[in-house]
Amino acid sequence: MQQEINKNLLIKYLYKETTTYENRMVEQALSNNWELQELYESLEESKLELPKVTFRPKNSTIQNILRYNSEQTALEPHL
Repeated sequence: MQQEINKNLLIKYLYKETTTYENRMVEQALSNNWELQELYESLEESKLELPKVTFRPKNSTIQNILRYNSEQTALEPHL
């Protein structure tokens, strides 16, 4: 059964989140379908235009996590 190549699968492919099987399927579809190629190229251009975002937690958040971690006792192995 062949899976339909849709926009969601193209986005997964663009972000390298597809399986080997899906890669082959998308690549074959792209080589045979110019409309799909145009959609993929449009998605690529859109990705490049997205702002680059970085996230950094507040120092207090990191400290809370570290404190919580130090308060937890190690789990005993299940025998």
